[in-house]
Amino acid sequence: MSHDAALFDTVTQLAKQLRNLDAWIAKAVEHAVAKEFDPANYLELRLAPDMFTFRRQVQSACDSAKFVPARLTGRDAPKHEDGPQSLDELRARIADVIAYLEGFEAKDFDGAAERAIAMPFLGDKKILGKDYLTEFALPNHTFHLTLAYAILRHAGVALGKRDFIGGLRLID
Repeated sequence: MSHDAALFDTVTQLAKQLRNLDAWIAKAVEHAVAKEFDPANYLELRLAPDMFTFRRQVQSACDSAKFVPARLTGRDAPKHEDGPQSLDELRARIADVIAYLEGFEAKDFDGAAERAIAMPFLGDKKILGKDYLTEFALPNHTFHLTLAYAILRHAGVALGKRDFIGGLRLID
């Protein structure tokens, strides 16, 4: 498999992870209803005072996912505001990013592994697409996704490893 094909496969995985995130939020709402508290309470939870809130972790997971194919293919990513958002608005944002990710085809990534990627914090320097993906984009996305999971788990939502990994494409 070429680097470019692997980059496209990564976008498929990012969409899967965002679907998992949406399912976690649904479980969190069910948990809050069962315990008779407002599900909006999850929005401002964080694991440490200097960490992003749950809301911001979800926003960041969405942003990190959409910027992968945008930067690798040169397309514009959808714009989303990062201010206060309800759980429903976060779920709509997740759905919007999934739809964006699903709009890509393998051929869109031709040459992406060797494409020079510019990012604001790099100044005048650039990074190759394959290195951007493995050294920054995937660890960054996984970080925010994991923290969103951990916040909900810490708040008592019944999530486990299978919720994090999601479904598998099984063969006979």
